[in-house]
Amino acid sequence: MKVILLEDVKNVGKKDDIVNVSDGYARNFLFPRKWAVESTPGAAKEIERKRAAERAREMERRLEAEKKAGSLRGKVVTVRTRCGSQGRLYGSVTSAEVAAALKEQYGVDVDKRKVELAENIRTVGESEVTVRLYPEISAKMTVKVVPAE
Repeated sequence: MKVILLEDVKNVGKKDDIVNVSDGYARNFLFPRKWAVESTPGAAKEIERKRAAERAREMERRLEAEKKAGSLRGKVVTVRTRCGSQGRLYGSVTSAEVAAALKEQYGVDVDKRKVELAENIRTVGESEVTVRLYPEISAKMTVKVVPAE
């Protein structure tokens, strides 16, 4: 019997998959728990329509991330912070500070978890950072740390 899964079922399939299971398994296990419904042509078309809409949304998010990455590539973000006379910072510049500086200087809102530093910046100067905007889409930028007056 062909059924459409309403939830992920271990060893059977994922939500919205159309799978072939035995009649007894469907009637006695999947249907009473409301984990599946019988597959009909109308229900199958509805599932395909949902998948097409999700693919379109995914493509839109991907294009938006590529556009944002293109605008950020090669940019220089300046972060002002307190430091000693030798150029050593009191503390360090973290990914949260880089994300805040991005929003302030370029108007691009990026989550601090998406900013990847090799390690926290502890000296005045320039450092390379990677901003991961989407899976497989990232932008390399330069962070310039200058002493605050």
